[in-house]
Amino acid sequence: MSLWKQPADLARLNGWSANTLMETLGIRITAVGDDWLAGSMPVDRRTHQPYGLLHGGASVALAETLGSTAAMLTLDPEKELAVGLDINANHVRGVREGTVTGTAKALHIGRTTQVWEIRIENEEGALVCISRITMAVIPARGMGVR
Repeated sequence: MSLWKQPADLARLNGWSANTLMETLGIRITAVGDDWLAGSMPVDRRTHQPYGLLHGGASVALAETLGSTAAMLTLDPEKELAVGLDINANHVRGVREGTVTGTAKALHIGRTTQVWEIRIENEEGALVCISRITMAVIPARGMGVR
């Protein structure tokens, strides 16, 4: 059974990223299952740190994008929104080039908070970053997705 209360159409979800940080970094939602959401990000000049490795902040941006998008899909946007409350990340492997892919899965979906785990892997499937985001569920008050 699907967790989603909204259509999980990839074109719609990627449309949310127009003119945002996600577009600048090349983050794309690539797949959606009944209880998970995946997306990718290139590892290139936009996402490197000075040593030529994937910047930890770029990994966190990917993780927050995936966790936030997944959280929003579980809600009725006319009534409520999900906003980031806390995020952490452990960077376990460097990446110099290619693409990283993250997968968000819910650990907890409550009435006022949600917790999502995001695993980011390199092209070989090796773990690059493990992240956890806590989302606050708040009233929409006319602030829906642009």
